[in-house]
Amino acid sequence: MMDALSVVTQLRDLASEPQNREVIVQDQGCLPGLVLFLDHKNPDVLFATLQTLRYLAELSPNIPTMKNELGMMVSLENLIVREGLSVDITALAQEVYDILSAPANPVPRTAEREKRQKSQFFINSSNKKAKSVTLHIKGLDSTHQRSLCEEALLKVRGVISFTFQMASKRCTVRIRSDLSTESLASAIAATKVLSAQQVVKNEAGEEIFIPLNSSGVEVQQNSAIPDYLPEEESPEKEVDRAISRTTAKEDSSGSWLNTAASFLTKTFYW
Repeated sequence: MMDALSVVTQLRDLASEPQNREVIVQDQGCLPGLVLFLDHKNPDVLFATLQTLRYLAELSPNIPTMKNELGMMVSLENLIVREGLSVDITALAQEVYDILSAPANPVPRTAEREKRQKSQFFINSSNKKAKSVTLHIKGLDSTHQRSLCEEALLKVRGVISFTFQMASKRCTVRIRSDLSTESLASAIAATKVLSAQQVVKNEAGEEIFIPLNSSGVEVQQNSAIPDYLPEEESPEKEVDRAISRTTAKEDSSGSWLNTAASFLTKTFYW
């Protein structure tokens, strides 16, 4: 059964893929639902909603639509001044507000990018057993910190393998497709000396850091070293560039996005 947190988490994971951002904003139910989630009492829902909006705003043609969505800017302003919220939520709300308020400066859309978007539109990862994410790890300065990070990741059920790039303080992690990136961040934060942000590419192909919620995330731990999946099931073999998340899922009744939109419509519109 769907709830607000599961819906916005799935939308966030879909929005992390550049090829999905346009259709999410154009959907009649998703954007109004995200605006309503900005008034939610659960801080996890608020943070995931802001992450989703941050992803969607990476596609510059989305910005006017998002800015003009009823209640969007007012809700962001209210979050910025709302008391009792974490610094992460307030800062991310301010960042999204600033992006939507900035003068329009659209990124030129090249024929190559259009071709790439069409060919990758809503890649369904349900056929894959693994996905890869790239993390920037603050505090990854020595072999000791690397060992701490390795121990933390090995404890997470669903982690398959990982590779470090010490010079850039990054770790490319191969995980089960149903494992959230926040679980990795939570495990790394548990070391008390390390913290993680996800590295993704925006619409212009530039790398950006996405904050990850590491508090209050339940992490299932391994009782033994995780099994490795066959290499042909790996969605990414290059580790020198940022990798965006792919968790779009479909069921027998159609795309997950339609299911989410239906949930939002039934929940918020009478």
